[in-house]
Amino acid sequence: MAGDTANAAGDARSDGAASGGGGEDELSPYHTKEEPSSTQTAVTTINHRPVMAALLSRVGGLVGPIVCDPRTVTPMTDAQSSQPRERHRGMVTLRRDAIPPSTADERLLDSRLRHEWKTKDAWRALRILSEFVEGFDTLADLPPAVSVFGSARSKPDSPEWKLGEELGAALAHAGYAIITGGGPGVMEAANKGAAEAGGLSVGLGIELPFEQGINQWVDLGIDFRYFFARKTMFVKYAQAFVVLPGGFGTLDELFEAVTLVQTRKVTRFPVVLMGRSYWQGLLDWIRETMMADGKIGPEDLQLLFVTDDVDEAVRHIVEAGEYLDELETASARRTAREAGGS
Repeated sequence: MAGDTANAAGDARSDGAASGGGGEDELSPYHTKEEPSSTQTAVTTINHRPVMAALLSRVGGLVGPIVCDPRTVTPMTDAQSSQPRERHRGMVTLRRDAIPPSTADERLLDSRLRHEWKTKDAWRALRILSEFVEGFDTLADLPPAVSVFGSARSKPDSPEWKLGEELGAALAHAGYAIITGGGPGVMEAANKGAAEAGGLSVGLGIELPFEQGINQWVDLGIDFRYFFARKTMFVKYAQAFVVLPGGFGTLDELFEAVTLVQTRKVTRFPVVLMGRSYWQGLLDWIRETMMADGKIGPEDLQLLFVTDDVDEAVRHIVEAGEYLDELETASARRTAREAGGS
């Protein structure tokens, strides 16, 4: 009962924010709780509120140490199925008995809640719109960026953690910002590598039954309720995807990216798999089952670039970007000639 009450209250407050309700100006957009140590990067954690775009003045205007509320850095426990200590839902923080038994995504997609379709879904649409507005407005001035995916369960002594950290640093040195899911594991490793190399480290968090929080190496963080809004940001603001060893979430991002490239819904950009031995079984199945049965063509398999070498991965991304730039330049010249001839 307490969870349901808090949930309803949270929905009311969030719906008010999405529709321009009052009271927003009285709330601080972020909390400065502690200065970062000499080995940490200042973190900005952005919640979905209409005032954030003006306060940030775009990514390029961020100056000074702006530190996230340490409450947002909540480590996962071994018993992920148990109730978390706190959960973040946009601007709302819930703790202990106030934490509802389900997430916003779950309630939206649960077909058993048919009675809510006419009473709540229209208002949810405003909240969903607010997530897209905040994401677009906050990330609009990002430099060229690469989205990096991988397991949240990887430990600092694992090979993929080391690979992720090296990759983040190499991409930063090549002039790219790094976009991850903002959580622990491989995501944290990539954010750490980018931050320590002087690059812009971005984290796009998500409300989960087991709270992960934004890791301490994220310079610019956004917390999402809805996976589909978050996924749009991963794709829209990236020039490439790099996928390290991971689980179902990593596979979800991988195949969505490949599908968007295959169906030409996005500009053809590289999808890099790192960790050849980890991905080899999947690649064999794609080749020997999917392709052999005619479900995909040989050209579709070429959408994936597989390597164990960080430098090779970065070089592939850079060369793909240069090639696309050449195509755009040639297309612009052709259009100009045609316009002049007419």
